[in-house]
Amino acid sequence: MHDATHLTLIKAHAYGNDFLLADERAAATAAGAPHDPGLGPHTPHLGLHASSLADLAHRVCDRHRGVGADGLMLLTEGEDGTRTRLFNADGSEAEISGNGLRCAAAWVAHRRNLDAGSAMTLGTVAGERRFELLETAGYRFRFRADMGAPEDVHVERIDMDGTAVEAVVLRVGNPQCVVLGPATADRLHALAARLAVHPRFPEGTNVELAEVEAPDRVRILIWERGVGPTEASGTGACAAGVAAAFAGGAGRRVEVDAPGGTQLVEWTPETIWLSGWAEIVGTVQWWVT
Repeated sequence: MHDATHLTLIKAHAYGNDFLLADERAAATAAGAPHDPGLGPHTPHLGLHASSLADLAHRVCDRHRGVGADGLMLLTEGEDGTRTRLFNADGSEAEISGNGLRCAAAWVAHRRNLDAGSAMTLGTVAGERRFELLETAGYRFRFRADMGAPEDVHVERIDMDGTAVEAVVLRVGNPQCVVLGPATADRLHALAARLAVHPRFPEGTNVELAEVEAPDRVRILIWERGVGPTEASGTGACAAGVAAAFAGGAGRRVEVDAPGGTQLVEWTPETIWLSGWAEIVGTVQWWVT
């Protein structure tokens, strides 16, 4: 075992949507990919050393042969903020994850011993996102996050083998496709799984089945690009909340209920606010041989 490289991984989750967090420099070393120290904390760098880190993400996120997670979130902390970089469980690189960012924010808050009322900025490939710490309870942290304004929100009819499926298509830093109507497990596997890899979305898309149960409550099931079914999704909750208000008769302030729990989405003229918890579970020493 003398040639093993040890990488410290932090396990955290937001409503069951779980992530492994690691220092990007240490992860690059463990993956055999040189780290570029010249990048600033908010520099977009999608594709840098992607193949080595993608393989690392795929290995550590494996739920049977690795530690297990929906994604690997890499952090680089600097004086002017923290940069994040996200790899899905299948090794693909993603622009942003609302819950992954909240997990990263929880780790930063824990490391810095921050109190309620503190704020921080996290950099992503999709831009900066600002988090306000609302409450702490041990290793559990509740935040309100400025997730940015939705882009290109529109209703679209997508052909599924001769049958047209109506969906709300938009971006919330990453691609989203929301199908309003019954949120059932059968439809998740029969419809959402196919939409996630539909030719209409050449880079893939996140898909939510969203059922408007009341003007202030939406229930969703999620099929995440590069992962599959997940217990929750921060950007998916945002997308579902926007779609429900845009085309489903809901208000602009809704509780979005996923299998893992309920997040609050507020769609204002300027941005989407997302509120919810993240919890730090523990640390793992990953041996890369």
